[in-house]
Amino acid sequence: MAKQERLVKMRGAIGDLSFITPRKRLLTFFFLTSHFLFLTSYFCTMHFSSRLLEQAVEEFGRLPGVGKKTALRLVLHLLKQSDGEVSRFTGAINQLKEQIKYCKTCFNIADVEVCEICSSAKRDHETICVVEDTRDVMAIENTNQYQGVYHVLGGLISPMDGIGPADLKIEALIERLRAGTIKEVILALSATMEGDTTIFYLYRKLKDFDVQISTIARGIAFGGELEYVDEVTLGRSIATRVPYERNVG
Repeated sequence: MAKQERLVKMRGAIGDLSFITPRKRLLTFFFLTSHFLFLTSYFCTMHFSSRLLEQAVEEFGRLPGVGKKTALRLVLHLLKQSDGEVSRFTGAINQLKEQIKYCKTCFNIADVEVCEICSSAKRDHETICVVEDTRDVMAIENTNQYQGVYHVLGGLISPMDGIGPADLKIEALIERLRAGTIKEVILALSATMEGDTTIFYLYRKLKDFDVQISTIARGIAFGGELEYVDEVTLGRSIATRVPYERNVG
């Protein structure tokens, strides 16, 4: 009897709340959420004593991974430096933007028209390692396991981000293969959905050429970014690469 009485009371309580329709619940949720965000932004707003300081913090805060507190710390650090040190810092950024070049062969960042890797006679110019960006070139070079040349795509196919094949350096890669001097293409892209999509697209475009198409061995976990993999694992993945045909089907 006691159990039945409790059930009746619970049903009665629920019945009393039946006037709150799903639409009202949704509106209440949005109201509370917006109110919370407003209070959070109000109490977390920084109050600057200088407009120039605020402007500098805003610009540093545009950098990836840099929040307002970190940006403020960086700006205050620069203010403590001598004029010469600040001039060297700003000068390096200006030179980077004005004088940096992209290798006309592999599209890696360089100081000259053709990068040191592409112009080196010690490299194996019959093997091309296809990577997403310059960070991946640096990661693979740090392994000391690869002696070929590179081709930097400049990104990965990602429809969600509006990046298609036409936005990447894929046609330039095909032109390099048409020269007839390439024997192997290594698809060294991150083990992510975008990376796998790009690899599959490249395989479809390159499979008719008389070249071996291989991918790095998956000692790298799915979803892992290439630049964060340690040198030993990445080096072994390059050394033990496998033909991509095994992964198709």
